[in-house]
Amino acid sequence: MTDAIQVQILGLMPAANGMAVFLGNETKTFSIHVDHGVGTSIALLLKGEKRERPLTHDLIHLILQGFSITVDRVIVNDLRNDTYFARLTLRQVGPGGTSITEIDARPSDCVAVALETQKPIYVAKSVWDKVSDMTPFLQELKKKFETGESLEEEGGSEDEGGESKGSQPRDGGKGPSKKS
Repeated sequence: MTDAIQVQILGLMPAANGMAVFLGNETKTFSIHVDHGVGTSIALLLKGEKRERPLTHDLIHLILQGFSITVDRVIVNDLRNDTYFARLTLRQVGPGGTSITEIDARPSDCVAVALETQKPIYVAKSVWDKVSDMTPFLQELKKKFETGESLEEEGGSEDEGGESKGSQPRDGGKGPSKKS
């Protein structure tokens, strides 16, 4: 997969009306802003904590398992008008052969599903080249957190839906598409 870069979650920080999820690798870091519910799910998945009742991403994983569908990959594939887009690629092997389905989804949901199904997260090279490197900012936040300093919100403002405006691209998505 030469058109994509594998990334990991490097940090998860509270933000106004949600959380900032820092994705990156040893060369670059960028963030997406997610709502509190998905941010909480991602935090629990990162900690490996068991939930008493299935959360949305647990439910998605259980449904996929029930229909013998596996997650092939998750990729943040576009950045338009300060909104990130992602694709969830699913594979189902059945008597008629293998079916591949790609679903356009919010990157936050894709990240949570990738964590739940233990699949890697990718970013399209075109997106990777557009985003600014936030590595120094994340390192400073981590240093403040470790020393107990106050963490002040330094991102853009957010709308009522918890999506950020301004300098911080937001999470977005739309319906499914299918490939065979």
